[in-house]
Amino acid sequence: MQNDAIFLPIVIMASITFFTRLLPFLFFRGKQPPDILGYLEKHIPPMILLLLVIYCIKDVSWGERPYGLPELISIAIVAAAHLWKSNALLSICVGTVVYMILAI
Repeated sequence: MQNDAIFLPIVIMASITFFTRLLPFLFFRGKQPPDILGYLEKHIPPMILLLLVIYCIKDVSWGERPYGLPELISIAIVAAAHLWKSNALLSICVGTVVYMILAI
């Protein structure tokens, strides 16, 4: 694959991501954002995380060995680590390492 074929999509996606991050600052400069944005800010991240968890376990074979135990144990450890330290990065890293160890 040519470098241009890799570089161009990265530049396009980085530009789109930067533009979407910039939009709220342009729209609400000097104004109070609407209440719906506060609601979305509070409730969307947990819903997205729940969707990611469901997506991650959608292909687990619950009727075959290891019966989804690595996934369930990793999810429980991520939840426990997050309740303990409230650090998303720590929770994700601990859960990933535990899953990789259990999935071997």
